[in-house]
Amino acid sequence: MTEKHFVDTNVLIYAFDGGAGEKHERSAQLLEDLWNRRCGCLSIQVLQEFYVNAAKKLKMTSGEAFLHIQRFAKWQVHRPDPEDILQAIRMQQAHSVSFWDAMVVRSAQQLQCSILWSEDLNAGQNYGGVLVRNPFLPAHRRRPKAPGQPR
Repeated sequence: MTEKHFVDTNVLIYAFDGGAGEKHERSAQLLEDLWNRRCGCLSIQVLQEFYVNAAKKLKMTSGEAFLHIQRFAKWQVHRPDPEDILQAIRMQQAHSVSFWDAMVVRSAQQLQCSILWSEDLNAGQNYGGVLVRNPFLPAHRRRPKAPGQPR
């Protein structure tokens, strides 16, 4: 079974931001890889944030953003319920992360993703089986270190 990868909004935005240099290249390559492997996951929250930021930061028309969201809606998409909100609040309190980041982690957990691609959370942090990776770090820093391995 292919491991599932959850993509946070910032990674999605960079994939469409041609002015973001290496972040654009890495994000676009990551999304292409997830498309080809059919293992990408998102949440309603990520799609909503993408729509708002695509218009504001990328100056996309609503029609362009609509088409991208329509395309990404073909991925596995988590639709949170009230219990997810309560669990995210608990996670926010336990891990000192923002509520919105906790909702992203909760969605990744609910979709049984093993990897969460984000630059907002701490790379290498494991949240109940979901490992955070930052696609913008050098390759040797994207994966967690083995026990006893020097930093």
